[in-house]
Amino acid sequence: MPGRPLIAILGPTATGKSALGLALAERYHGEVINCDSTAVYRGFDIGTDKVPMAERRGIAHHLIDIADPTDEYTAAQFARDAAAAVADIDGRGKVPILVGGTGFYYRALTRGLFPGPGKDAELRGRLERVAAAKGVERLHRMLSRVDPASAARIQPRDLKRLVRALEVYFLTGKPMTAHFEDTVSPLPPDVRVGAVALRMPAQWLADRLARRVDQQFEAGLIEEIRGLLAAGVPPGARPFGGLVYRQAMEYLNGVRDEAATRALIAQENRKYARRQLIWFKKEPNLVWFDGPGTNAEVQDSVIRELTARDLLKD
Repeated sequence: MPGRPLIAILGPTATGKSALGLALAERYHGEVINCDSTAVYRGFDIGTDKVPMAERRGIAHHLIDIADPTDEYTAAQFARDAAAAVADIDGRGKVPILVGGTGFYYRALTRGLFPGPGKDAELRGRLERVAAAKGVERLHRMLSRVDPASAARIQPRDLKRLVRALEVYFLTGKPMTAHFEDTVSPLPPDVRVGAVALRMPAQWLADRLARRVDQQFEAGLIEEIRGLLAAGVPPGARPFGGLVYRQAMEYLNGVRDEAATRALIAQENRKYARRQLIWFKKEPNLVWFDGPGTNAEVQDSVIRELTARDLLKD
């Protein structure tokens, strides 16, 4: 079957996507393209579980550490940058392998984003005042009523994304997700996407998430945050509002103790994993595999699937 391959390794957090991506890249002369919305930011390493340089096996990783913490890197930027990375990797005779769990980024690349209405300062001001008076979660509940799909992918305290999604709805009368039908992917038409997704039983994943939180603290998560703040990164920088970093910042501000913070991060990770699973289940043409990407049997099953579809060749 003609066409240039793009392999995508997707699924909820902590399912071993990076390990699977590395295994495929090493065997099939591939290069990894990051598909995680916080890993694009420099300095935010431990809380995003970036694969350390020493563990990348000499395999090139793209779209990691490409934005300053004070930047607002968007899904539209990601789609353009990822499409360029795919072309570059393919042009050098390598296989591009997209790895990550940010479903909105994956959709932006493979199906495109609608331009959307311009910013409405008055509407945004009203929404921000609601958030200030009644909590950001009030906006999330509003969005859940008018655009459940967007509410499923946006963190309940992500003020900027919540405001934008509500802004689109109130200005156009349609939820943001309804506009996706009119979009076009930035990928060339001859690129064939072979997407696989990993999933695990809820309790198994919960145990992995709890262990990962402990590992993040032991690896120096709090010291990393203190270093970023000392280097002048403002507390309001966008990546500080992401999962793990937001709760750790609250710990540093005395909101709760370390044990409670670890437990809360694990809990929020479980909720996030459920939202990711809901999101990816709605993506067309995903082939699901049960078990962690570190598992040799899972890796072999994925290889057989992609080889049968003429997307990988020894």
